[in-house]
Amino acid sequence: MPRYTVAAVLIVRDEAPRLRRALDSLRPWTDRLVVVDTGSQDGTADVARAAGAEVSHLAWHHDFSLARNAALERAGADWHIVLDGDEWLARGGETLATLRTLRPDFVGAVRVDSEHGAQDSAGVASSWISRILPGHVRYAGRIHEQPQHTLPVRRLPMRVGHDGYAPMALDRKAGRNAALLQRALGDHPDDPYLWYQLGKDHDVYGRHAEALRCFDQAEQRLGRQIPADAPLWLHDLSVRRLHALKCCGRHADGVQRAAEEMARWDRSPDFFFALGDLMLDWAASEPARAGELLPMIEGAWQRCLEIGERPDLEGAVHGRGSHLATHNLRVLRQFSVDMT
Repeated sequence: MPRYTVAAVLIVRDEAPRLRRALDSLRPWTDRLVVVDTGSQDGTADVARAAGAEVSHLAWHHDFSLARNAALERAGADWHIVLDGDEWLARGGETLATLRTLRPDFVGAVRVDSEHGAQDSAGVASSWISRILPGHVRYAGRIHEQPQHTLPVRRLPMRVGHDGYAPMALDRKAGRNAALLQRALGDHPDDPYLWYQLGKDHDVYGRHAEALRCFDQAEQRLGRQIPADAPLWLHDLSVRRLHALKCCGRHADGVQRAAEEMARWDRSPDFFFALGDLMLDWAASEPARAGELLPMIEGAWQRCLEIGERPDLEGAVHGRGSHLATHNLRVLRQFSVDMT
């Protein structure tokens, strides 16, 4: 039986407090740890070497695919698992190890669970991202880079943790991604994925009006008739748009948009959770509408429980199909009591 090599490949910068966690989680299941440092000032390279990684340095050229591809060239393995310094392998190491016996003729998508919010109210949202790559696959894109290939994609039973959306992490990265996305859109102004990512960045940092403008641009470039095989990120866009419309006080627009998209997302607890949240905010801001809205809000959150958890959907927040919806229904009952 052939034996294929497996290398973990990371590009990092100023990740000294977090990098050991990533490398320790990968070491038992891989043949090599390859770290490319793009200009750290905090001892990241020393941490990587102490953890057994091969370390090299590369000047940062404001291009993630350039850095990733350089790191992949230096690794040169049959299989690569690509992680960032603020990530770690949380589950599925055995699956990673089995790649040594599998021909590198597919790309593996893994579930990335991203923590967000303050520590005392942290939530987790899931995305499925292609991170297990055959040795020849390379990236394209200045930011939110994508592996370029025509291979089948398999979802593997692996979990990657990520805390890059925690408040302190967001403070460190504030403005970086938006600037790179603007550059990328200058090169590719009709790319709907880049518009979605810029809108997501605006939403994360509370720039909700700008987020809505970018989400509209993304959908315009997808076309009026969105096909059945629409990109997976469209789910996250739709849910984030409801949140942004709520934050902008555009409640009626949000309800109208939800009605237009209800058929597409009728199996999404995140969609109905965000819709209920928007309508509750509307009822709180216009108490005269409460009698009309409260039954609809209750119906939206009951629908979340009927659907249950859907971590397979892009951007799905854990709990919206279970305990978070249950909590909101309790809040709603108290709200109804206060209104009377």
